Amino acid sequence: MTQTPQPGVLADHQIRAMLDAGQIAASAEVADGQIQPASLDLRLGNMAYRVRASFLAGHDHTVADRLNLFQMHEIDLTGGAVLEKGCVYVVPLIESLALPAGMTAAASAKSSIGRLDLLTRVITDHGIEFDRVPEGYVGPLYVEICPRSFSVVAQTGQMLNQIIFRNGKTIMDDDALRALHAKTPIVDGDAVISDGLGFSVDLRPDGTDLVGYRAKPHTGVIDLGKLAHYDPTEYWEEVRTDKGWIILDPGAFYILVSNEAIVIPPMAAAEMAPYIAMVGEFRVHYAGFFDPGFGYAEAGGSGSRGVLEVRCHEAPFVLEHGQIVGRLVYEHMAAMPDALYGREIKSNYQGQGLKLSKHFG
Repeated sequence: MTQTPQPGVLADHQIRAMLDAGQIAASAEVADGQIQPASLDLRLGNMAYRVRASFLAGHDHTVADRLNLFQMHEIDLTGGAVLEKGCVYVVPLIESLALPAGMTAAASAKSSIGRLDLLTRVITDHGIEFDRVPEGYVGPLYVEICPRSFSVVAQTGQMLNQIIFRNGKTIMDDDALRALHAKTPIVDGDAVISDGLGFSVDLRPDGTDLVGYRAKPHTGVIDLGKLAHYDPTEYWEEVRTDKGWIILDPGAFYILVSNEAIVIPPMAAAEMAPYIAMVGEFRVHYAGFFDPGFGYAEAGGSGSRGVLEVRCHEAPFVLEHGQIVGRLVYEHMAAMPDALYGREIKSNYQGQGLKLSKHFG
C-alpha cells in the first residue's frame, strides 16, 4: 500500500515509488535517465499510424476506436522512419498509467522537441483535452505528432514528451508566488505577478544584434537521434535587429529568448502558459515544463533564460523589446527532489540564453 503524497507535483523518488506500485507500467524497463527531478520522459512505441486529422478520443471512445476511423497507414518505427512535415501521426507510447484517486497528470513536449517546431501532444482513451490525464485514469498513452517546420526521422524508444504527476491542488496563487519571490527571487529585476509570473521578449541583447532564428521553409530531414550534427544555417535564418522590434510573418516559426533570467527553486516546478489572446497575433507554445532547479544558482543555473517558441498567426505582427509574451505558472512540489535540474543530472539547457535544439552543432 503506497502512502498518499502531500499535495503538489511529485518528485523523482515519488515517481519511482509509482513505478514500484504499478501506477506507472511499461512494456520495456524504465531507465533511470527517464526520471527527471519532477517529470518522467515517455518513449515512442513500435508503430506510428498516419491519420487523416488530429483528434481527441472524446468521452465515449478509445483512441483505438478513433484510429479505426481515421487511420491511413502504419509505419514501423523500430528501425527509424520519416515522419513528414504537415502530416499527423499517432504513436502508442511504451508507458501506461493506473493513477490513484486524487492524482492527475499533464504532459508536454521536451525542450528540444518544441524547438524543432514538432507539435507533439499526449492523448488518452476517453480524453477531452490534449496533454491532460484525468484523475484516476487507467489505460494506455498515445502521442500525436505533427511536424510543422521540418520532416523528422523518429525511432522506437525515443523520448519526445514528458509527463508530470499532480496530487491535489498544486498551483501557487499570486500571494504565495510573491512570498516565494521575496524568499528566493524567481526572476532578476521586478517580478510581474498576475496569474503567474509574466515574462517578456529580449530584442535588445547585450553586445549583438542577433535576437532569434526563423525556420526555413524548405529543408532536409532531421534525425531525432543525431545530436550536435546539423548545420544551423541549412535550417534556420538569423533574425537580427538594432531597432528593438521585429515583424513576425504569418505562418512563420521563430526561436526567441526571454528578457528575464528565470529561477525555479527546489521546492517548486513551473509550466509555461500562453498569454491572453488579446496581446497579438502570435502564440508562445510547445515545451512547457520547468523542473526544480532550473536557473537556480546553487545548481549552476544563474542567468538562465526561457527560450520562446513563437508562431505568428493570420496577420503580420510587430513584436517589441520587453513586450509581455507569456507567463510561468508556479506549482508546489509534493516533496524535495533527490536531484535538481542541472546539478545531479545532465541538463542541456541550464544557464542557457538564445539556443537552438541540441540537434544542431
